[in-house]
Amino acid sequence: MRWTMSNPEQKSITQSWRIWLVWIALAVAMLAVVWKLFTLLLVDGDFLQGQGDARTIRTEPILAHRGMIVDRNGEPLAISTPVSTIWANPRELSPDEADIRRLAEAVGMDAESLVATVMDNAEREFMYVRRRMPPAEAEAVLALDLPGVYARQEYQRYYPQGEVTAHVLGFSNIDDIGQEGIELAYDDWLKGVPGRKQVIKDRRGRIISELNTIEPAQPGKTLQLSLDFRLQNLAYRELKAEYIYRRARSASAVVLDARNGEILAMVNQPSFNPHNRGAITDFGALRNRAVTDLFEPGSTLKTFTAVAAVESGLYDRNTLINTSPGRMRVGRDWVEDRGLNFGEITLEEMLVKSSNIASAKIALALGHEPLRDVLLRVGFGESPASGFPGERVGVMPDHRIWHDIEVATLSFGYGISTSALQLAQAYSVIANDGVRRPITVLKDGNNVDGAIAGQQVIDRNVIAQVQDMLRSVVDPEVSGSDSSLVPFYSVAGKTGTARVVGPNGYDASLHNSMFAGYVPADDPRIVVVIIINEPQGAQRYGSQVAAPVFARIANGAMRLLEVSPDKIDSSNVMTLTAR
Repeated sequence: MRWTMSNPEQKSITQSWRIWLVWIALAVAMLAVVWKLFTLLLVDGDFLQGQGDARTIRTEPILAHRGMIVDRNGEPLAISTPVSTIWANPRELSPDEADIRRLAEAVGMDAESLVATVMDNAEREFMYVRRRMPPAEAEAVLALDLPGVYARQEYQRYYPQGEVTAHVLGFSNIDDIGQEGIELAYDDWLKGVPGRKQVIKDRRGRIISELNTIEPAQPGKTLQLSLDFRLQNLAYRELKAEYIYRRARSASAVVLDARNGEILAMVNQPSFNPHNRGAITDFGALRNRAVTDLFEPGSTLKTFTAVAAVESGLYDRNTLINTSPGRMRVGRDWVEDRGLNFGEITLEEMLVKSSNIASAKIALALGHEPLRDVLLRVGFGESPASGFPGERVGVMPDHRIWHDIEVATLSFGYGISTSALQLAQAYSVIANDGVRRPITVLKDGNNVDGAIAGQQVIDRNVIAQVQDMLRSVVDPEVSGSDSSLVPFYSVAGKTGTARVVGPNGYDASLHNSMFAGYVPADDPRIVVVIIINEPQGAQRYGSQVAAPVFARIANGAMRLLEVSPDKIDSSNVMTLTAR
């Protein structure tokens, strides 16, 4: 008889196996989960942690704060302020044009222009949207929560004195790198060294936590100039007023400390606003004309003709020179005294009356070498080495064969070219008893172990005579002028007027007007040079155009520097007859 299992028993066994299969499957699944957790936490933990960190932890540059530029009294002339730059990843930007328009409105851009920029950069991962925004405005842009839009901190250069110091300081570009002037010349000193840090950013690219500093940034160093911003403002104001009044082509003024060669003020016209360079249409306005532009110094050079004359031993201040009849033939050319016949005059009167004939006769009697040697010793034909970019040397004639007319005209400032700074340096030698000091734009730039650098290039006894003669040029009792140039202060100086070279030679209608001098004459504190290029109108002589600017700057400087008066003179109106 066959044994067979009843149906109920068969069903029970089948169900039992199914339950075991389920438990086995659950156990395997649990083991798999445990194993995965084990591998994630212990085997791949460091790798996965690094991958996660890479999506939130970033290495960011730490911008180096550019050093300040200050004047001799610590007044800030250039500072860097924090700003924000909005940038975008075009690949992450919303395809909705409405979002792009919202972004354009937030950053103050034309919407069509921004859309076009995004399309042009569609395959890139970085583009600037707007640079140098105020941080509060940048936060408002980020608050729009637009995908692919980020911000980062930068610095923007600010110049408190604006166009007053523009030519001296120059400017830095949008990346805070020096481009002109002191900003360029001392860029390595000012720029510092960037650092690096680790930060955690949110999905908007904003830093929510700083983890650590990898390399600290080294900020740029403060640069202290020899400028006195009070004198800089004074010189700028007075020069600009004359420049506008005379409708001149350009103008420059330089003020030196007579004692050590430091530049106290240097200004030019036209100037520019360093904060709005995009509005500049005349790029000549960017030039620091006091060091880049050359001109023939005219009668201001007669001072050094007098030095050569006294140095030769053939002349003193009272030596007579016959200038009759006011016109002298030199080779095939003529030298004149502006249609005047001064007759027989002294060496001192050569400067007071500014006689071309007397100056020419001295030079012809001495020959070209003595005069040229004096000019080289006081700095003509050599770079002042002040450190300004674009500084020019000028032209010192060195003819193989010197013709008489070349010797004659050199004696009254033709055939040689100089910058305003070079002329100021030359006159500082006169003011400083024959000692030539290097020119510097840095405070205490010429101090070496407590001593001021300098070299005796002209004998003190020679200089003393020339100093007396230069006092006479602006002394009302000698020159015949109506009043003192700078009331209550003794002054020494020389005017100059030179014709300008045009397409067909010297143009009788165009002139440069100059004045170079120092004050107080008995104990010089400052040397001032004024050059007004091509003033318009009937007045063109240095005594009419440049000397009044010198007077106003020198008068204001004496008060600002608290220099005690050394001469009692109640008059306050200046008219000079010496030209």
